[in-house]
Formats: sequence, structure tokens, C-alpha cells
Amino acid sequence: MKVTGIIVEYNPFHNGHKYHLEKARELTECDILVAICSGNFVQRGQPAIIDKWSRRKTAVENGVDLVIELPFPFAVQSAAYFGRHAVDILARAGIDHLVFGSEINNLEELQEIASMSFNIDNFRENMARGYSYPASYGYMADSYGPNDILAISYLRALKDHPEITPVSIRRTNDYFSEELQGEITSALSIRKALARGQDVSRYTIMAEQLKDFPSVSMEKLYPLIRTLLLTNSPEELRQIFLMDEGIENHLIKQAEDSYTYSVFLNKATTRRYTSSRIQRTLCHLLVHNTREFMKNLPEYDIIRPLAYNRKGQKYIGQLQENGVRVVNHFSQIIKPYRQLEYRAAAVYGMLMDPENREKVLRGEICGPYPIKKRP
Repeated sequence: MKVTGIIVEYNPFHNGHKYHLEKARELTECDILVAICSGNFVQRGQPAIIDKWSRRKTAVENGVDLVIELPFPFAVQSAAYFGRHAVDILARAGIDHLVFGSEINNLEELQEIASMSFNIDNFRENMARGYSYPASYGYMADSYGPNDILAISYLRALKDHPEITPVSIRRTNDYFSEELQGEITSALSIRKALARGQDVSRYTIMAEQLKDFPSVSMEKLYPLIRTLLLTNSPEELRQIFLMDEGIENHLIKQAEDSYTYSVFLNKATTRRYTSSRIQRTLCHLLVHNTREFMKNLPEYDIIRPLAYNRKGQKYIGQLQENGVRVVNHFSQIIKPYRQLEYRAAAVYGMLMDPENREKVLRGEICGPYPIKKRP
């Protein structure tokens, strides 16, 4: 049996993701397609535009056989940690191919870079300044996109899993594009269009759901963020995960004079502190995830299914027969991970109306369920 894995966020699911699924199946001729997906907060440190339960459902309806969870403490992380933990969990799920998008789509070059010893999370900044790496790559610093950076992190993680074959697919649109374009456009452009009240039904099958969903944003959460920054001492803030290297004083200073999130983020972003780093730090602040908590996290030796079709359900049974710990109930999740996931859901739903807030929290404690493919 051929089992292919993909690492996704679907924020939101769009035509490019559909293309990715189809190419993953075509290139690997897999029997089972497994997707590992971040939850209600995504890797760049933002609340997802729609909850993870809606995204998991759409994934299975459009070609994924099994969706498993990338827990909050691994999802809201830099590329290196995000990639390593996603690959480790997929390896536990028994994949033999990993398919990912890439701007340059040159697997040999990406593998060569992955073999070098450097911090992938500062790759673009350091490459642009000409530090540490072979001169032959220096001139290409601007050619590497965010999917290339993630691809390099996946390839590094695959060194510990030689049984998994990497497969690259060329990314078909500009990740940073804020304007809708062509049939396949970026998730960012869709989110921007939704904020402007534009019709996005041409670009995403989730258009109706997105229109009705009470989307969360860092802008909406900023009053709470600002309150936390201005009412906690620097010593207290330093207990929060990622709140180090003096960033706590920097964020306090910017929050004092910034009354909107966009102004705050613009002022806080520097060469030393990227916007993604800042946003991830704030996510951990919102759920009060401390460095001590992360230090004491036990090994994540389980798989949590979020959704599956009939084939995926049968494959789960095979994993269990092979000794893989599959948790089907919230109470079975390792306690620290369960606590953090519930806090993330609580923050995600805190500004919603009671009905939607209850739906988000109830969804968190419900087990996975089979999803029939759309007719």
C-alpha cells in the first residue's frame, strides 16, 4: 500500500490546494492520502480565517483520505520546528512519500541547502546579507520563497526518516500576492478580498462558509493583546514561550503608543524581529503558553485524526493493528497537549457569539467522524 503525506493549513482551502492534492495523487500513485493540518492558529502566528473543523471537512470532501492534527505547540512555531514535528507525526502515520509545494521546484538544490549547517528560520535574512553560506547561493536569496523555506525544513526532518521519499510540486501563484489573480490565487489574496467584501467563489469552494463565519483576527484580539502587554511586568512576560532576546521590552514599548494592531505590528517589526516571529509570540501570550510548559512537554507519540473517509477509517484500523497510538477521544490526548489545545480553542472563540463559541469548544472535545465525499 502506498501512503502519501502532505502538510497543510488551508487558510482557506482554495483552487491551488485542490491542484496540490490532485498532483500528489498523480505523482505518487498513492492508495491513501494523509494530510496533517494546523489547528485554529496557523504557522505565521494568526488565527485561521475559519475553524479547523470546517477546514478538515473540506479537505476530505476534496480528496484527502485522512486528516490528522498538528498540535498548537508545534503549529505556531518557526519553519524548522513546524517542519520537523509535522514530518515526525506523518512518519508515525506510515507515509512513504511526502509531497510539498516549492517556488523554485528544484529538489536537488533544496536538498543541497538542507544538508548545510545553518538556522533555516533566518535563512532569507542572512542570505540577503551574504552571511555564512556558499557565495553561489548568495545571489539567489530573493529567489527563495516561503514554501522553499518550509521545503528545506521538511527535507532536513526527512534525514531521520530515510524511508520517506520527498516529491516537489511547483507553487503556481505568488504567496505574498494581495490581489486576486487567475484561477489559482494565494490564500492571502482571498483573505484580503473577503475583508473588502468581495466575492471569492471563483477561487475557493469554502466561499459560502467563509461569508457566514465570524472570522477571528489579530486586529480583533488586539485589545486583549495590548492589555496583557501593558499589565504584565517584563519579568512575567519573559515566562511566555518565545518571549526572549529582549522582545518583551520591545513589544511593551510599541503597545504603549499603538491603538490598532496594524500600527503596532508595523512599528514592532524590525530586522531583528520579523512580523511572523512577533505574531507567533503573541499567540503564545494569548493562550499563556510558558517556556516552562514547553520545556516539560512529554513526547507526542500519538496521532489525532480530525476527519476521514471510508478508506481513511480503514487505514486508521491498520495503524492501530501495527501498534500506532491513535486517539479518537479528546480525553485520550496527552494531558498537556489537551490543555493547550482547549485554551487555543477558547481564545479563538472568545469574541464570537455564544452559539459559534459553543460550536468551537464543543468541536474541540468531539471525536473524529467519517465524511462522505460531495456528490
